[in-house]
Amino acid sequence: MIKRGSASTHTPVLLAEVLEALAVQPGGRYIDGTLGGGGHAAAILEQSSPGGQVLGIDADPTAIAAARERFQGSPDSILFVNDNFTNLQSICIKYDFFPVHGILFDLGLSSLQLKESGRGFSFQHDAPLDMRFSPTQKATAADIVNNTTETRLAGIIRTYGEESQSARIARFIVNERPIETTGQLAGIIEKAVGRRGKIHPATRTFQALRIAVNNELDNLESALKQAVDLLGYEGRLVVISYHSLEDRIVKQFMQKEARGCICPPGTPACICGHTPSLRLINRKVIIPTDTEIRNNPRSRSAKLRAAERIIAQDDCYATTEDHTFLTIARSQVWRRPALLQKIKGALLAA
Repeated sequence: MIKRGSASTHTPVLLAEVLEALAVQPGGRYIDGTLGGGGHAAAILEQSSPGGQVLGIDADPTAIAAARERFQGSPDSILFVNDNFTNLQSICIKYDFFPVHGILFDLGLSSLQLKESGRGFSFQHDAPLDMRFSPTQKATAADIVNNTTETRLAGIIRTYGEESQSARIARFIVNERPIETTGQLAGIIEKAVGRRGKIHPATRTFQALRIAVNNELDNLESALKQAVDLLGYEGRLVVISYHSLEDRIVKQFMQKEARGCICPPGTPACICGHTPSLRLINRKVIIPTDTEIRNNPRSRSAKLRAAERIIAQDDCYATTEDHTFLTIARSQVWRRPALLQKIKGALLAA
């Protein structure tokens, strides 16, 4: 039983689409690399019953604590890990949780972080300029805002926020330092560029600072690479992104892993030796319906991409026995424990 606690007020984005993309099945094992409010994890556990298991990972200890309370009636079905998904492979090895049927990354902030954390993720509530997912991280948003050179600060805002007014915003910030709260910073940005339209002028700058504080883009690239090796045959990788920088990384990664040769154009003969490891599930990005956006406005920028793990015979299997195993795996019964151990051995040897 899943307890209806505070975490259950979180509305998971693209829920039906996630379950379909993951192809959730009874007895399956799944990783939620961004556990957050636990909405996706709860639905995955329900659909994978009986016997389904979820490994829930989140860098935010507050999110893990809320999830533990929410799922206290299902202690044997979900494992909680307070860590960053950039350590995905080592986490799965530590807890003997691979291969898996599916991996989900929902890259958005949770309702808990936006409304209740008091860590400065949103300018809607005045709070200290922190923005760290984990208190163990050293640098805060205040450190970047108050100690970075004007040129470097403008570069962060331009690169991670895709803000055309980055130089002007950086100049105003430097002239007003020290800055300690979200309200202060939002007011300075509004003073620098004015306010036009529905979107607050501080939105892109806050995004840029959060990305810089948490090293989000590098961590995402690392996690995607690790995820592929943790998926069993026909396991699914599903990612929900919320801005163009994330989506570009996910799109390019999946397209690259779905191709064979990745040599530069004009190369006379293939020298890369690259073989496809994924098959694209949705050629066209999946976005929320108008109804979902009305019911959950925070879903408006969400984009879902999904891919399926493919394994060529030459990847890991060299003997007749291994080829026979691959045939069995492709028959949709690789969840059996003996087969799981076989795939584990292949992954560790690769």
